[in-house]
Amino acid sequence: MNITPAQPGDVTKLLAFRQEAAAWLSRLGTDQWQRPYPADKLLETIKAGTVFMVQDGGVTAATITLTPEAEAGLWTAQELAEPSLYINKLTVARTHAGQNVGGRLLDWAGDRAYQAGAKWLRLDAWTTNEGLQAYYQRQGFEHVRTVLEGGAVNGGPRVSGWLAQRPTRPAEHGFTDETPAPEPLPDINH
Repeated sequence: MNITPAQPGDVTKLLAFRQEAAAWLSRLGTDQWQRPYPADKLLETIKAGTVFMVQDGGVTAATITLTPEAEAGLWTAQELAEPSLYINKLTVARTHAGQNVGGRLLDWAGDRAYQAGAKWLRLDAWTTNEGLQAYYQRQGFEHVRTVLEGGAVNGGPRVSGWLAQRPTRPAEHGFTDETPAPEPLPDINH
């Protein structure tokens, strides 16, 4: 399996991929990702070079967004002062479920964050998806806190505010990495 940066032409494929994941999540009884994701926002993150895809013989097996920017209102000023990369939209195709593709992708992200000089690999997960939270904890993430207020719409309830982190580290992930070397994080102490 190869990991590559997503390209602008992948928007339709990635939106369909997310719809497949949303349907699966709905069958599990969670409302996670039930609103369609805006294509223009996805294209913006692809152009920024933060969206990556795992390819398995021409089939998209997984995707992840890895960014140096945290979503507003989640992390404290002290936490934001620590060099970190943030995971978003980790999705594994149902055809590749149960093969540890997600765990390997988290290891790849932690390795990439380490190479960029980050101390932490962080994420925010759906506050009501306890199965997903348990998954991340099995992958070595420690729950920091849950933020329930300050959602994007009128400051209402936040749906993705279960915060977790794990230290970055070099890792053997088993992917053929076809991504450019990560940009070093800026030295935030100077």
